[in-house]
Amino acid sequence: MSGKYDHLFVTNFKECASDMVYEGDVAGQRLPPNLSEPLAAMRAADVASASTYITTSWVSQIDHEVEWVREHEHIYDEVLMFVGNDPNNQNDLGGEVYMTIEGEKHVFTTTTSVFIPAGTKHCPLGFHKVDRPFLFFAVALSGTGNYMP
Repeated sequence: MSGKYDHLFVTNFKECASDMVYEGDVAGQRLPPNLSEPLAAMRAADVASASTYITTSWVSQIDHEVEWVREHEHIYDEVLMFVGNDPNNQNDLGGEVYMTIEGEKHVFTTTTSVFIPAGTKHCPLGFHKVDRPFLFFAVALSGTGNYMP
């Protein structure tokens, strides 16, 4: 039996790299070896009334620095989330991430979310090291449920 609101659930995240512009491509940079392909957690292609585009990726162990994303900006607000996987210490990210916003570099080792206003230059983004896998989410507040560069 199907319910009235079944259409609002995304129960099988699909690969979504083809939806997106990977900012590293311009510089000939490939997806770092410690990242999974992005999966769509919410988008208009899966839930027609969705106005937000959400992707997730696993970030796996790596013992050396690796850059992931080059500097860019969007015409919409964006939220980036880095979520540790230790149920006994949810604030321990399991790695060391660096990120630049408008030329100001930030380094963090805790579960973190970052709000990036529309038109704000952000990145490079990368990892100094990752000791334990953690989840990354990008929330594009595009208003359309689609990713836009």
